[in-house]
Amino acid sequence: MRSFGSKEIIQWIVLIQAVVFCLFTAGCALTPEEYNKLGIAFNEEGEYDKAILEYSKAIKANPLYAEAFFNRGRAYGSLRQYDRAIIDFNKVLQIYPMYAEAYNNRGAAYGAKGLYEQAFADFNKALEMNPKYDEAYVNRGLVYYDKGQYNQAITDYSRAISLNQKFTEAYCNRGAAYNAINQCDKAIPDFNQALGLNPKYAEAYFNRGRSYAIKGQYVAAITDYSKAVEINNNFDRAYYYRGRAYGVIGEYDKAIADFNRVIAINARDGEAYCNRGVAYAGKRQFDKAWEDVNKAVNLGHQIPRDFLRALRAASGKEG
Repeated sequence: MRSFGSKEIIQWIVLIQAVVFCLFTAGCALTPEEYNKLGIAFNEEGEYDKAILEYSKAIKANPLYAEAFFNRGRAYGSLRQYDRAIIDFNKVLQIYPMYAEAYNNRGAAYGAKGLYEQAFADFNKALEMNPKYDEAYVNRGLVYYDKGQYNQAITDYSRAISLNQKFTEAYCNRGAAYNAINQCDKAIPDFNQALGLNPKYAEAYFNRGRSYAIKGQYVAAITDYSKAVEINNNFDRAYYYRGRAYGVIGEYDKAIADFNRVIAINARDGEAYCNRGVAYAGKRQFDKAWEDVNKAVNLGHQIPRDFLRALRAASGKEG
């Protein structure tokens, strides 16, 4: 939960006092603008359901209140209710067709649903309206990344950085795209830059750890993964890749502990069961290894053939 500054606290108190005064003295309803401000306050605290209720009251009081539709759409997006978000952004654009931020946010919702062509169209429209819209470049870069078009993603992230040299997410995302094309020496400076701007950026530590792992520097990778899970103790990908790194250097007990953590977060992660099975095999605990292999198979995970052959030979069993 983010903390409020003194100025924000004063603004919040003034708003609440105004609401209370209005209700007790006149029994009046709030204005659409006041409902919207309450929604923004809840949104900033991460209480998206409460924010949506306030935005909805603003919209009921003023059905043409574009900003309230926009804010509600963003709140729905934060809850991953993308269809509802898109409906709200559609309404914004009906009321105000030149709302570049609505195109950008609708594009992000389309991208999250895997509707890439619609996403590209929206980002392009937003950038046509505002060629210096750094966030739209980053969001379009994310779609390029998801489609495996890493060089195009890098180009968009670089454009965002040229517009805003303190855009932390743009550096981290560009680094991840460099990782994807095995250009780790370009990726690591981007993660360093992101962490210089935000030392608590778990995703940047995780991705820098991936760079080190790709380079075969597993101890350095483990250090970064550990920093990521220190910041976010539910960061399942960081536990997973740290477990793999521990496995590579023969620290099987630590690897098993990390895969246990992944499975505790997501009991249907077949890949985690498979890798825990590899660690058990490294400890020559073959019954446990086979148990995990079978769990992984039941969850639909494809077990590497080389590992299966080695496990059969070492354990003297077929499964």
